[in-house]
Amino acid sequence: MQKQNFDNQMISIIENLREKGEKPHLVLHACCGPCSSSVLERLCEAFLVTVFFYNPNIHPKTEHDRRLFELERFLKEFPLAKKNGVDLFVADYNPEDFFRSTRVREEPHLQTEGEKGERCRRCYKFRMKKAAEFAKTVDAKWFTTTLSVSPYKDSQKINEIGKELSSDVKFLPSDFKKRGGFLRSTQLSDEFGLWRQDYCGCCYSIATRDKQNGTN
Repeated sequence: MQKQNFDNQMISIIENLREKGEKPHLVLHACCGPCSSSVLERLCEAFLVTVFFYNPNIHPKTEHDRRLFELERFLKEFPLAKKNGVDLFVADYNPEDFFRSTRVREEPHLQTEGEKGERCRRCYKFRMKKAAEFAKTVDAKWFTTTLSVSPYKDSQKINEIGKELSSDVKFLPSDFKKRGGFLRSTQLSDEFGLWRQDYCGCCYSIATRDKQNGTN
């Protein structure tokens, strides 16, 4: 895919929907509360949003549950989410989904990659695929993910995957870090007292964090 401005594409789609007076159902794959915050601020008045929490990559389970708790709390407290009826669906937590879909056990060189590599691309894809499948079951017209709000995620790969998965349900192109999106997520996290994690999620990203911090 040729390099594109995915943020401008999203803005154009939203403006077109508003001109038509439409507010379609969108499924938003979310990785955590902080990353969801500024994304929901941009989306929940343009779409009827169902937040879809599916992250079997997150290790350990206590970490997964803590991120989910912060997301649940944010949705209950964030005025725009309450005003626009944002709801939440929590998918099953099965870490084997991560290992099976990324094949990191079979291809051990993937275990030592930094962020934005092939392991991460595969991790984006299986979670986004699950979100697209869920969107179809609830008759949503659109789906997207919060992942691109992070400066550590590859928005090009995320949007390539979204386009590939787009069929019955359309993928909303996005690069949520643009227009100060990541900074806004930190501001909202501070405003609502959200706990922010210090690694991406999987057991291999913990090792990367520890190496960067000089603790292993």
